[in-house]
Amino acid sequence: MKRFITLNVNGAARTAEVEPRALLAYVLRDQLDLTGTHIGCDTSQCGACTVHIDGRAVKSCTVLAMQAEGHAITTIEGLSGDRGGGGGLHPLQQAFWEKHGLQCGFCTPGMIMTAADLLAAKPKPTEAEIRHALDGNLCRCTGYQNIVAAVQAAAGAR
Repeated sequence: MKRFITLNVNGAARTAEVEPRALLAYVLRDQLDLTGTHIGCDTSQCGACTVHIDGRAVKSCTVLAMQAEGHAITTIEGLSGDRGGGGGLHPLQQAFWEKHGLQCGFCTPGMIMTAADLLAAKPKPTEAEIRHALDGNLCRCTGYQNIVAAVQAAAGAR
């Protein structure tokens, strides 16, 4: 039995009709057209679906959409806070661009969202702390060195 829920996504109230078993990752992508949240495994192994819920990184394939109601959700599309649509990038997004922290780009949104959570908690992490924070995110292109360099650059820019 479907029900309407209201999600606070990227600072705006969004309504979706969901089944009780609907995962947040699919609601974000399929109903709210926020396709930056990627789905790579459906088993919380890859981290491509990582979003922030109340400021903390969460794999959205492990959260029922109904559980997210009443919480602040931030996706990669809303990370920069650029509501004017001017295309401004978050420092992590800029660093990933400059340091070539992406190859195919599939893991990139999840990596950035996880790194943003890390930098919010620890603004100047060591390389080991960055690698530990990202260990739940998989890059199938083996681009970890540039990903770590991008997070280090963003930390230095803060």
